[in-house]
Amino acid sequence: MSPVAHPGLALQLPAWRSRLLLLALLVWFAALVLRSLYLQGLHNDFLQQKGESRYSRVLELSATRGKIVDRNNEPLAISTPVESVAASPADIEITPDQLRRLARLLGSEPGEIKKRLADSRQFVYLKRQLPPDDAARVVALGIPGVFLQREHRRYYPAGEVTAHLIGLTDVDGRGREALELAFEQQLAGRPGNRRVIRDRLGHIVEDMEIIRAPQNGRTLALSIDAKIQYLAYRELKAAVAANRARAGSIVVLDVATGEVLAMANAPSFNPNNRERYDPQRARNRAVTDLFEPGSTLKPFTAAAALESGTVRPESVIQTAPGQLAIGNRVIRDPHPQGALTVAQVIQKSSNIGAAKIALELKPETLWGLFHQVGFGAPPHSGFPGEVPGRLRAAASWRPIEQATMSYGHGISVSLLQLARAYLIFATDGELRDVTLLRRESPAGTPRVISVTTAQAVRHMLELAVQPGGTAPRAQVTGYRVAGKTGTARKIEGKGYAADRHVASFVGFAPASAPRLIVAVMIDEPSAGEYYGGAVAAPVFSAVMTDALRALGVSPDAPLDNVVPPPPGVPEIREEV
Repeated sequence: MSPVAHPGLALQLPAWRSRLLLLALLVWFAALVLRSLYLQGLHNDFLQQKGESRYSRVLELSATRGKIVDRNNEPLAISTPVESVAASPADIEITPDQLRRLARLLGSEPGEIKKRLADSRQFVYLKRQLPPDDAARVVALGIPGVFLQREHRRYYPAGEVTAHLIGLTDVDGRGREALELAFEQQLAGRPGNRRVIRDRLGHIVEDMEIIRAPQNGRTLALSIDAKIQYLAYRELKAAVAANRARAGSIVVLDVATGEVLAMANAPSFNPNNRERYDPQRARNRAVTDLFEPGSTLKPFTAAAALESGTVRPESVIQTAPGQLAIGNRVIRDPHPQGALTVAQVIQKSSNIGAAKIALELKPETLWGLFHQVGFGAPPHSGFPGEVPGRLRAAASWRPIEQATMSYGHGISVSLLQLARAYLIFATDGELRDVTLLRRESPAGTPRVISVTTAQAVRHMLELAVQPGGTAPRAQVTGYRVAGKTGTARKIEGKGYAADRHVASFVGFAPASAPRLIVAVMIDEPSAGEYYGGAVAAPVFSAVMTDALRALGVSPDAPLDNVVPPPPGVPEIREEV
């Protein structure tokens, strides 16, 4: 029978049980002590990682994009520091009222801000590149997890004057157009990053380490002269407006080096205002657009004939009765001139004269010179989007096509190609490589025509800008000028438009020792005048006058050398 405990006596437990409980407590306490010593003394990385996972962040250190400068180190593109609003979603503590106020400051909707704050990433942008006052107001809200991130915004001091040449960057600082895009690798540099500790309000309380130092971009030195660029753009813009033209382009080359000293287009755009950026207006027409050059190609026809020996400058070409039938096509001169020397054919811009000179050549001969001066091939200036133009193989030419190509129809070029080709007349027969980067001497100067031919054609081009020629408005006070006008109808469907033209002029000065080439193209002038001598030649004269003075080029003619056409005598204009 089991013993029954007396109700007045306490239950006696075995001694070993109390000892076991005490031992268990001591082991547990010892384990805690050892774990504490291990974590805080021997393996403190664990606790540090846990802490850092809550307050440590890796931030990007933006690299400063390289400057773009002109040949005289004048800045054309620079990067200025700005503040962007960023957030660490894991640290966000925001009230509905703060959300509404933040959205109002950032010009956004509360729902959009809330969506971004729900991102799983450690770092998100809420608004890029704010004005300083707006950035300060965001900070004043005191929202935990919202902070400012230093960035750089691209600024273009010359604005629309250099817009088509320099281009612009996107909000992330990457090249988007023109030279900013072409030289992205050199300009961009490489961003770095650093590890920091932030408090609950998002403020950096400790810089822990630089993980990778940023590498700033390199400076890009251009061949452009900012003063000449401004002159060129000013005169071009005025001419496009005065002639109610669709657009216009201008190129200025240094004869000695092949450097591009100016390249501009109108209308232009403001690269400092990305919000109103229109890709259609960002096209650099001087490099990417093609046009039929018209009579500006006649000097090359004359040069090919002189080189082949089929004519001499004094050779006589009969242009009467003012029209020339080739098959079922008829070539005309607006004012029948009768017998003209080869020099007068260029001076008076006779289509019939040029066609007859060309038809005495083998197609391969004329094609060969066109090809040698760069028609049908990109100019390799380094600008993105260069076009090669259109020069068909000589084997496919019919007689009428050979005749019309002699005066610039049936062939397409860019303005930069045309300006470069004229170097052979300004350099006694040598062709320079063109470049948009600053250099001291030309790279590659193949001889295309003889010195004798180059000088003979140069004399013809001087006659063209004097009274009796097609471009007296191209004259420059104190300097001898050589150049040629061009007027061409624009292609429309399978034929040519009756009332849409391209007016052009290409020339150089001083003619005695050429320093600059200026090429001008005005697209669809609609104010009444549309001939190259009336629309483009005055732009050449204005730009050349100021550019030669800016460069300190010595005059090679008397100050009274400009001779206007006699009163009542109509200007000579080429047939189009």
